[in-house]
Amino acid sequence: MKLETKLKSGIIESICISDKKGIPKKQVDVAKFIENFGIENDAHANSETRKQVSLLAMESIEKMKNSGLDVTTGSFAENITTSGINLLFLNIEARLKIGKDALIEITQIGKNCHKKCPIFYKAGYCVMPTEGVFAKVIKGGTVKKGSLIKELKPYEYC
Repeated sequence: MKLETKLKSGIIESICISDKKGIPKKQVDVAKFIENFGIENDAHANSETRKQVSLLAMESIEKMKNSGLDVTTGSFAENITTSGINLLFLNIEARLKIGKDALIEITQIGKNCHKKCPIFYKAGYCVMPTEGVFAKVIKGGTVKKGSLIKELKPYEYC
């Protein structure tokens, strides 16, 4: 259990989708989150997985830019790029409200990379395995770039 108790909030810097897995995602201004599925028209949307939506902090992308890489939002195949919210201080099962209606639940922090991506070969490391966060969609809704993302208290879950 993490000791951080202050609730966290931030801004959605970008929303990215792709029609295939294993490629960088393209930015969109608006996305439809579908309950127990993921983001409409994204290759990672699937009711069978707990990794329906991926999140990465803009601060993580900046870290990779500072190491000399030419990367941007979507380069790490993340769906949501945030700023101002420290994703790594979230607990598994924490719930985040995004925009007016969408609600996601954190299911995993970090991931195992089974194959090395082009970013790894260029920089010698990649932030997604240690700083990427994954979630499932609890309640659907439309999310726009610039929307607020906020951790909810347990009694706000309904």
